Amino acid sequence: MAFCNKCGANLNADAKFCDKCGASLSGPPAVTGQPAPPAPQGGSALKVVLLVVGVIILLGIVGIAALTVIGIHIAKNAHVSRNGQHVKVETPLGGVEASEDPEQAVRDLGVEIYPGAKVESDGAASTTVGSMHTVTANFDTSDPAEKVCNFYKSKFSNATVSSSNQDQCTIVSKDNKNMVTINVESSGDGAKFHIASVTR
Repeated sequence: MAFCNKCGANLNADAKFCDKCGASLSGPPAVTGQPAPPAPQGGSALKVVLLVVGVIILLGIVGIAALTVIGIHIAKNAHVSRNGQHVKVETPLGGVEASEDPEQAVRDLGVEIYPGAKVESDGAASTTVGSMHTVTANFDTSDPAEKVCNFYKSKFSNATVSSSNQDQCTIVSKDNKNMVTINVESSGDGAKFHIASVTR
């Protein structure tokens, strides 16, 4: 079946003029059937994808710019002071203090030190970040490890003793605000021990 290009009337396949409107059929009459499929809409899908990618890139640029401004603000308003082995950094977001002074670490531990033990200069640190205070110190003594372990077990009767023998022990005591860890081990005729204290 064919149809008129002007009025759409049905025509005979060999017609030269439309029977309904009289229009001349200059070319071959159009064949009816399924309408032509719509043109693919790939262009609009591509536009959506490009728009999404553009928005993501824009947000990334804005985020980097914001972090840069914040970083510059913090750097301009940060104050660093040093007094011997004690360093203090104050920023608009809070402060950080650190000290490698062994005597200061002993004072900050908040733990009784085994009688006669000497603090070592290596490994001592006292750090405060926000409300978290961490202190560590290493000690040595001429007394055997077992004696040092028994001393700290009596001081922290509710502590967890994760390992214990005459040559070494690990004692962990914790409550809602504090955690103390003591590691003791034999060293020659005496003992070495490490104390770490974390306070919130």
